[in-house]
Amino acid sequence: MRNEAQTRRDLIDPQLFLRGWTNDLVKVETTPGGTDIIDGKPKRRAGRSDYLLCVKITEGLAPVPIAVLEAKKEDSSSSLGLQQAQGYAKRFNVLFSFSSNGKLFTEFGEDTGKIVESVSLDNFPTPDELRKRYETHKKLHLEHESAKALLMRYKTGEATRFYFQDAAIRAVLERIAKGERKMLLCLATGTGKTFIAKELLWKLSQAGNLRKALFLIDRDELRTQAITHLQGIFGDDAQEITTSNPNLNAKILIATYQTLNISSQDKQPEFWKKNFPKNFFSHIIIDECHRSAWGNWSIVLTDNPDAIHVGLTATPRKLTNTKGEESKADEDITANNIKYFGDSVYEYTIADGQNDGYLAACETIKRKPNIDVRTLAS
Repeated sequence: MRNEAQTRRDLIDPQLFLRGWTNDLVKVETTPGGTDIIDGKPKRRAGRSDYLLCVKITEGLAPVPIAVLEAKKEDSSSSLGLQQAQGYAKRFNVLFSFSSNGKLFTEFGEDTGKIVESVSLDNFPTPDELRKRYETHKKLHLEHESAKALLMRYKTGEATRFYFQDAAIRAVLERIAKGERKMLLCLATGTGKTFIAKELLWKLSQAGNLRKALFLIDRDELRTQAITHLQGIFGDDAQEITTSNPNLNAKILIATYQTLNISSQDKQPEFWKKNFPKNFFSHIIIDECHRSAWGNWSIVLTDNPDAIHVGLTATPRKLTNTKGEESKADEDITANNIKYFGDSVYEYTIADGQNDGYLAACETIKRKPNIDVRTLAS
């Protein structure tokens, strides 16, 4: 009997090809593998490789991921990998989950909500069949002008993005294609939210959907990082807003709350009101919106009601200590974000990142401090 790798090579790959899944429509996403801390020493686990099935809409443009396929060795049940595939499908932001032993396959589709077991691999769905089901369920047409940004290629190249970044960008673009205007992305710290912002804006720009965008951040170090990233692909079209020069002619504007006069310390947003008329921006991305003073910076959104609003945040956390003014303020910020943006359209947690190997593993070491160890000077 063939092992998993042989099953892929000898049975699954040839049959997928016969069903129309040519090499350009089958991507293999490989993760580095998480790390375990054993006796204080890191030990790397094996990564995984996933089949990501895509559909091509327009020649020369990027195919759209639509399904994930989990392969198992030949003598396994065809449904053995379905639960894994369903978990991966959620993280890949695709509708269809498949598991196969090279002879039979089992399917779960978000459109039907049903599991179909032990179907001959000869009857695996074709790209056109899955595309029709995708468009019907999503209520969008991939050839429509509103979906064009989904087909745009990455400015920095396909190899520069991680699968979850691509999934987050597609989650936003799918909703924009359907006419939605408010979206929240929740990804753990260190997973590249600035990369997501720049490539999202690039795809929108290349599709002709972006007139003028604001990337709003809350710290100077994030501003420097944003300027470097955005000017790297937009050049002089990306500029920083300063109190001496709002750079109104640039296509992409980067600013902090403090510069725009909308931080928690500012009573009146004079600089903002003086320089930016109503509906000045077509797209607004708020970075780290979970840390921000909602009551102040919300004027950026309310003054641009026709713009696309995207909030970026670290994965929401549940507080164990919910007493006191600080905890109440933190809960209010989270509640305001959900109330305004709605539930997140995509999440990638710190646990996901550590299991995949993209975030460093950590070991918790408990210690009891002793304040009597040294004498404090009076």
